[in-house]
Amino acid sequence: MKRWLLPVLVLGLAFLMAGCGSGGSKQGVKTEAKAVKLGIIQIVEHPALDAARKGFLETLAANGYVEGKNLQVDFQNAQGDQSTLQAIARKFVQDRKDLILAIATPSAMAMANETKDIPILITAVTDPVEAKLVKSMEKPGTNVTGTTDMNPIKEQLQLLKELVPDAKKVGVIYNSSEVNSQVQVKIVKQEAPELGLTVVEAPVTASSEVVQAAQSLVGRVDAIYVPTDNTVVSSVAGVIQVAEKHKLPVIAGESNTVEAGALGTIGIDYYKLGQQTGEMALRVLKGEKPQDMPIEKQKDLSIVLNAKAAAAFGVTIPEELKKKASKIIE
Repeated sequence: MKRWLLPVLVLGLAFLMAGCGSGGSKQGVKTEAKAVKLGIIQIVEHPALDAARKGFLETLAANGYVEGKNLQVDFQNAQGDQSTLQAIARKFVQDRKDLILAIATPSAMAMANETKDIPILITAVTDPVEAKLVKSMEKPGTNVTGTTDMNPIKEQLQLLKELVPDAKKVGVIYNSSEVNSQVQVKIVKQEAPELGLTVVEAPVTASSEVVQAAQSLVGRVDAIYVPTDNTVVSSVAGVIQVAEKHKLPVIAGESNTVEAGALGTIGIDYYKLGQQTGEMALRVLKGEKPQDMPIEKQKDLSIVLNAKAAAAFGVTIPEELKKKASKIIE
């Protein structure tokens, strides 16, 4: 009995030690979390959209999602070309991105047409319902959620009248093929008559037409309104040049255009809008469903004025308005 008992005991002990060693090894292994694959699709580069993208990424970084570590960022800019936009959207789906940030209405529409599964966060989109991205602002019902940059257009036109009291006609330069711009122009035409303003439209279809559109308004209007139109804002330097030459004050849909030389605006901060969208992305990454997350808008509006532009346009900014401004560019 002793002859066979000893080998059995040795063999059993060996199995026991192997089992313990294997269990200890598994317990000690640290598996790194899979990096989130983020695709960013942007129709064109201009300060407002770039600021939104920066705010988004910095919010993710502040909450532990750092590019190059646990966040793979694939940023693609369509340079204003619709076919390029569609190609980027298709590529993001093929690459099986975990999350997509679509900046501006054309980007969001192209992306939403390509996937109904990958979560899409939108920002700088004026009217997600009109663009058929969501079923409603309160309950999207799709794989899309995010933030809207709908302007306080009535307040912006009131600002125009406060800065240029004698203005009777306002020219609006916009891309007639952009849904977000169509929505804004519709509101401008609704609100302008109550302020004693007549609207003169100057539609374009490409950035190469923007300066010509501005020139077409000379002698026909007393001021120019530039909405948050991606095509026009990307070429706004040409508009400012024409406007300054002919003393046509420019009121903008957002503050980055004021930085570029427009007279003023009352509106949103695109960097903060990007941050807000980033906070929503964090919730999606934790498991919330886009279809149940209401589209958000920025609550805090700011008056931004450009004193240098005022001098160039021959406008005197009222002291009372200066006191209300959150920022005056000297």
